[in-house]
Amino acid sequence: MSHLLQSTFIPTTPTTLRRCSVFPTTHLRKTHVVESKIREIFMPALSSTMTEGKIVSWVKSEGDKLAKGESVVVVESDKADMDVESFYDGYLANIIVPEGSSASVGSTIALLAESEDEISLAKSKTLTTVSSSSQETPPATVTEEVSPVASPVAAAVSLSSDAVKIASAIHPASEGGKRVVASPYAKKLAKELGLDLRGVVGSGPNGRIVAKDVEAAAAAASDGAAPIGVAAAALKPSGSAPAAPVVDLGTTVPFTTMQNAVSRNMVESLAVPTFRVGYTITTNALDSLYKKIKSKGVTMTALLAKATALALAKHPVVNSSCRGGKSFTYNSSINIAVAVAIDGGLITPVLQDADKVDLYSLSRKWKELVDKARAKQLQPHQYTTGTFTLSNLGMFGVDRFDAILPPGTGAIMAVGASQPTLVGTKDGRIGVKNQMQVNVTADHRVIYGADLASFLQTLAQIIEDPKDLTL
Repeated sequence: MSHLLQSTFIPTTPTTLRRCSVFPTTHLRKTHVVESKIREIFMPALSSTMTEGKIVSWVKSEGDKLAKGESVVVVESDKADMDVESFYDGYLANIIVPEGSSASVGSTIALLAESEDEISLAKSKTLTTVSSSSQETPPATVTEEVSPVASPVAAAVSLSSDAVKIASAIHPASEGGKRVVASPYAKKLAKELGLDLRGVVGSGPNGRIVAKDVEAAAAAASDGAAPIGVAAAALKPSGSAPAAPVVDLGTTVPFTTMQNAVSRNMVESLAVPTFRVGYTITTNALDSLYKKIKSKGVTMTALLAKATALALAKHPVVNSSCRGGKSFTYNSSINIAVAVAIDGGLITPVLQDADKVDLYSLSRKWKELVDKARAKQLQPHQYTTGTFTLSNLGMFGVDRFDAILPPGTGAIMAVGASQPTLVGTKDGRIGVKNQMQVNVTADHRVIYGADLASFLQTLAQIIEDPKDLTL
């Protein structure tokens, strides 16, 4: 889903005219004043937590004609890259925030002229009009109508020296190979074809990779030769092990937009009084079930999410969340957010209504969310609506760890690896069982120790007798 750019008018002719005193007022002819429509384009808020965005690439160049609903710019929010569309027809007159630079939400990033003749006028008024508006316009101003898709954040925030942070002019596509600038369709096509985009040189605006570049690279790969501009790395299957990142030791690296978002959330979480409860769960029955249905596309993540959701349905207080420190909400939906490590950060795709969706559909949905997360194509509602969070490091052999509570939720569960363990049986014998450690971090303003203990008992019962998971 694309988002629509916010904009407002910059008047370019006087709004009032003095009357001529030669003729009586009764004989005055009505004068029509036609104003040039030069609009400011603002940095949109692509999520409720976004405070600034980074310009990944301008899809259009200065002077290009725009149609309403046409993609203009790709913006990196705190968790994803999104194509942003124009709300009006016109011409992209002047780009104020270049590619690779960041701007606060609501600040001016470009000017849009209504006609081609007004492009030069917009350029000449860029500094004077925008700077004067920053001095004269109060923080909250009346703006033109914006699309319902746009954020409720005030649209007309004036441009100032602090509003736009000018960064390196290096094109994002060539930042040491750290990120790839490509259209969403090009990314999707590359994944379907098993093509690594890191070695593809784009032919789109400012070097952006478009679908035809991916098709050309794939065709060359099938012929056994790389075309000009396509590195050998692009011909490797996308599922191959990623190369170790190259770092310059001793250098200071600024946070990315995603890392800034993670940093803000972690600092905010420190204000929440939390406590932790651990539990050991036997997983033999769950492991056996997984072996039987793995071939049908079921993932262990979906199994754990489904079991957790069923347990939360019986303990709604653990699925609740505190509101302002004075009240809490029993969430009407059980949305399981699962932490996923991606290039440059962490994101939590959300399995909506996990207690109501069948296991097989849940697995398919999870695969789709992970693919979108790694392509940075998740929409805000797909990663901001979790009511309970899972963090699993078991695949790395980690047997136990603690997780930090995400702001706005009541609890997060850290899941360790399932390992063969010597245990004493009820008849006094010693046996070997697969067991995993889970640790839950909870908001003590809402959830108490007894609440978590009861929840974990129910979860253990479901996992140790998982017949209800496949219903």
